[in-house]
This record gives sequence, C-alpha cells and structure tokens, in this order.
Amino acid sequence: MWSPLFSRLAAEWQLVRYDERGIGLSDRDVAAFSFEAFVHDLETVVDEYGLPRFALLGISQGAPVAIAYAARHPERVSRLVLCGGFAKGWRRRGNASEVARAEASVMLIRQGWGQDNPAARQMFTSLIVPHATQEEMQWFNELERISASADTAIRLLYVLGDIDVTDRLGHVAAPTLVLHSRGDARVPFEHGLMLAREIRGARFVALDSKNHIILSHEPAWPHYIDEICGFLKDEQLS
Repeated sequence: MWSPLFSRLAAEWQLVRYDERGIGLSDRDVAAFSFEAFVHDLETVVDEYGLPRFALLGISQGAPVAIAYAARHPERVSRLVLCGGFAKGWRRRGNASEVARAEASVMLIRQGWGQDNPAARQMFTSLIVPHATQEEMQWFNELERISASADTAIRLLYVLGDIDVTDRLGHVAAPTLVLHSRGDARVPFEHGLMLAREIRGARFVALDSKNHIILSHEPAWPHYIDEICGFLKDEQLS
C-alpha cells in the first residue's frame, strides 16, 4: 500500500522516511512518548542527515508533527505537503461520538491487538482504507500487528488525542499543499479544510475517495500523486 507513493517520490528526489519512536524498526521500549518527543525525533533525523533545506511530507498523524517542525524551523522547510492531516486530536475536537469510539478502541486494542485473529485490528483498517482489496486489508492488519505492541498502540492513541497545533498554523511560512479525501472516516474532511484555511496561502485539493490513505488502484490516485509531484516540481522551477 505504501510502496507506490514512496517509489514514485524516490524516483525523482532523495526520499528520507523513518519509523516514529516505539514503532516499526525504531526502539520499542521508550520512556518518553509524547507529541513533543515526536517533533524532536524529526529534528534529530533532519540534523543527522544534514539536510539544510528540504520539502516535508506529513501524512495523517505525521501532519501535525510536520506543522510543528515547519513553524519552528521556517528556514529549513522549502515546501510542506499535508495528506489526511489535522491540527486537533480526537479529544480536542469536542466530538462526543468520536471520543466514545476512541475510548472503546482502547479495550479492543488491549484484548485483541497482538492476536493472530485480526478482528481487533480490522476495525482500524476499515476506517483507514475501507475501499482496499481483501489482500490489502490482510496486509495492513498484519503490518499493524508487527509494527507496534498493544501497549504502544494505546499510548499512541492517547498522544494523538491530545494533539493541538492550531496556534502554530499561522507561523507556517513554507508554501503548503493540503490534500484530503472527501469521505475520510479516520480524519473528517473538515479538518483538512481547516488546515488550508489557517495556513497562509495554502492550496487545498479535495480527493474523491473514502480512503484515509490513497491507494494506487483507485480513481483518486492519479490526481493525488500528480498534485504532490507537480507541487514539488514547482519548487525546482521557481
């Protein structure tokens, strides 16, 4: 599900990506687990690679991390791309049904996340990519299982719930592209609109999809990838 996007970007630019702390190939047992720790991790990766100025891509929960970094380091971010992003986490949005669903998810994660039976993880998969193929859903269910423990998934859910970068949106100076699916069930469409409205001069692209992560076989894919690549190429021409 990820390789079509990463392969396309890596074919034209140097692509640097990393697993956030506690997840994937990063160290699993970490004491500090907070939004500010996530931002610090991005700062560390950038400094380690010696990137003086670069375009920054934030997808889903990566969007508020990217926003915080861009606001803090305007001299380093040449372009900002936000896909399926948000400024406020689920506990900060004030939506009672969304809060209740997230709280109920904690018990589901605790009881079933690490099991071979993917039922608990399927709930998240169905929210993220409801129009995925059966093979893609099975792959994503397994990716969730091997990428994080149940405890880490719960810690991450609570950290995401408390994110609020609304006060930093006005400090983003980089040209910004915001893309969001009209039917996104994971992060509602209006949150993408809010990012574009509050970031000065941002361009907003609505995608005709219900998937939180745009898949390469769906009709919205050409629009999605062409907008991102075109935006990045505009930087090279300017």
